[in-house]
Amino acid sequence: MIGMILCGGMAKRLRPLTQRVPKVLLELKPGYTLLDRQLLQYKSAGIEKVILLTGHLSEKIERRIGRERFGVCIDYVRERKPLGTLNAIRLGMRKAKDDVVVSNGDVVCDLNLRRMWMRWRHSKAWGSMYIVRMRSPYGVVKTRGGRITGFEEKPLLSCYINGGFYCLSHRVLPLLERYKTGDIEKTVFPELARAGRFTYYKEDGIYWISVDTLKDLEAAQREYSNRRDTEWGYEKAVGSGKRLFYVMAGHSMSTRGIRVLKVVRGRGVLRCGNRSWRVRTGSRVFLKSSEEYTLRARANTWVEGLSS
Repeated sequence: MIGMILCGGMAKRLRPLTQRVPKVLLELKPGYTLLDRQLLQYKSAGIEKVILLTGHLSEKIERRIGRERFGVCIDYVRERKPLGTLNAIRLGMRKAKDDVVVSNGDVVCDLNLRRMWMRWRHSKAWGSMYIVRMRSPYGVVKTRGGRITGFEEKPLLSCYINGGFYCLSHRVLPLLERYKTGDIEKTVFPELARAGRFTYYKEDGIYWISVDTLKDLEAAQREYSNRRDTEWGYEKAVGSGKRLFYVMAGHSMSTRGIRVLKVVRGRGVLRCGNRSWRVRTGSRVFLKSSEEYTLRARANTWVEGLSS
């Protein structure tokens, strides 16, 4: 399994920031970029090699990232002339010669990439797309019986949109070669869907944003103002010695330094030596400072930890 990240966009809506800095190198917090976030996700999924599909300001990406990041081997495919996402992925798949996970480099999310890949492998489909519920860009007016009954500010809608991560079989390459240029979302993906060879993966309730504008970037930076990403998820400082942890399903975190653990949402198994306890939403556990515990999440799980 090889990862590929689309990094070649001009990002005109983020100018003047992106006139000299590639979009994927914009920082979520000092020293930590959009691209760093995704490379850590690939590492967490067990992907040891990632091909960066570059174009605009490609030399700056190569200079910043090099040939290794977070223990992941980095390779490059540079598109000399921008011909759309399809061509970039086509060139990348030629180099990979394997099934791939592809992502849009401007997406910041808490997707469990390893689980998405495993679900897709079991499906036997040629491709899979991560989908997310769309948030209305506007406030919504509620009506009934000819009257306005209320308002809701930018709610999540019932429909889903492309979340910017894809699993693709090497069998897709001949389709890419046939089209050569354009957007893969308007060419190959519809063809796979018509043939019944395209599936989807979704995880409702996790953080997701596509950084397309300055407003989006500022929103992502606010999310990261008190957040540290890890291979198992993330942790946030929320004040008064309290921290919030997100643990992806199938991953484990050490509870070192935590004295009181409360499961906000999700379920898992708490282990200490040969002992284990099942925990779920609402569980509250007092931990002994003299012992070491590990929490393994059986579903995406959010926990609060109090250090004293």
